[in-house]
Amino acid sequence: MVLDPLWLLLALPVAFALGWLGSRLEMREWVREQRDAPKAYFKGLNLLLNEQQDKAIDAFIEAVQDDPHSADLHFALGNLFRRRGEFERAVRVHQHLLQRGDLPGAERERAQHALAQDFMKAGLFDRAEEAFRALEGTPFDTEARLALLTLHERSRDWRAAAEVAARLEKSGIGSFATRISHYWCELAQEADARGDADAAEAALQRAREAAPNAPRPWLQEGERQLRAGRTAQALQSWDALRVRHPAVFSLVAPAYAQAASSLGQAAPAREQIQALYDQQPDTDLLGALRRLDDPATAAQRLQAHLRQQPALSVAAQVLELPPAEWAEDIRTRVQASVARAAQPLQRYRCAACGFEARNYFWQCPGCQSWDTYPPRRIEDL
Repeated sequence: MVLDPLWLLLALPVAFALGWLGSRLEMREWVREQRDAPKAYFKGLNLLLNEQQDKAIDAFIEAVQDDPHSADLHFALGNLFRRRGEFERAVRVHQHLLQRGDLPGAERERAQHALAQDFMKAGLFDRAEEAFRALEGTPFDTEARLALLTLHERSRDWRAAAEVAARLEKSGIGSFATRISHYWCELAQEADARGDADAAEAALQRAREAAPNAPRPWLQEGERQLRAGRTAQALQSWDALRVRHPAVFSLVAPAYAQAASSLGQAAPAREQIQALYDQQPDTDLLGALRRLDDPATAAQRLQAHLRQQPALSVAAQVLELPPAEWAEDIRTRVQASVARAAQPLQRYRCAACGFEARNYFWQCPGCQSWDTYPPRRIEDL
């Protein structure tokens, strides 16, 4: 069959017209999608800024349906789910992103990081740890290690926390020496609890090596020595603590005084503690000095401290003394201490938000709720 050339001439314009019409229709559809998706996206963003999260989620879902291949829209929706506490939905969104074969490497790492955050917020720490470990060697490496450090601290996996902190310090983002020292001190406590004295001593040695100036290893070593009956060695450890960290020494001052008395070293111990007390009086040092003083001196010391600092605990100890031993002004000092301590209890507290105020309010200044203040002060509740 021979085709008439006339038909070919007629077919060419028709084919061209159909192709042009198809391209126009496709372009219009593409333009409409590009116009509608950002419109829904910005609508969701505006609702989010106005704290209308429910409507914002609906807008973002609409935007994702209009443009299912947009990774940014998926990230926005997943992060919004996480902020609202809808962790299961956030996980599904980010897992969907990771399953896409066309997702670029940078976006895949971003989705992995978002998924790890979902697991972290949901309390799925095992899955969060696995997800964060998958980010090693990526631009999210540092953030992932910091998150792992938090996870190990929460689970009290101190050895793993020490390893992660050491790697973070090597990366140059900051010093983690003090935290590493704390981790080894925690391991020492665990070893002592199970009766492994050698492991406890080794852990404390690692703690001192990690942070030579940290106070906790010296304090903890003295406590270990005292429990083991090695009182002289305990005093040596606490003397090192007193020289390096006199403020922290207050935590063990009463035990130091008692240990020194048992060894017949009350006089030098009193001299050392008195020097610290003169620099910065506090109730722990006062209690240590009372253990080393005779009763008359201890009574005078209590009253002298009360004149300097109207502490309620000291006032309570003064009340235990016979009234005949009170100085003339001590009654007034005790009353001032009790009044000072009672001031916070003379407030009213909102039952809705906990806002405290000296005056009674019908409308809470904190949460703006009405009739949420019980008509009784805190000390009466």
